[in-house]
Amino acid sequence: MIRLPLVLLFSAFLFSTGIYGVLARRNAVMVLMAIELLLNAVNVNLIAFAAELQDITGVVFALFVIAVAAAEVGIGLAIVILLFRNRASINVDEVDLLKW
Repeated sequence: MIRLPLVLLFSAFLFSTGIYGVLARRNAVMVLMAIELLLNAVNVNLIAFAAELQDITGVVFALFVIAVAAAEVGIGLAIVILLFRNRASINVDEVDLLKW
């Protein structure tokens, strides 16, 4: 039997940890890991509500979120490697390639 409030509390903890990681970190790889925490918190919520409501829709959405997370990691790491090759740093504060 699933305890929905405990799972939602755990998901809120994961989400708040991910938000803190995105806002406080300067290393681009750590920011990507924090974004993964955010996406995993969403997946925990989707699976918990799918189990509570006995519906498969949450599981399907969770699979889509996993696919998007995999694509995000691939593109994000490619950008980080490109930045490291060009700037010799992956500090987010030093990235100004998109500025006019």
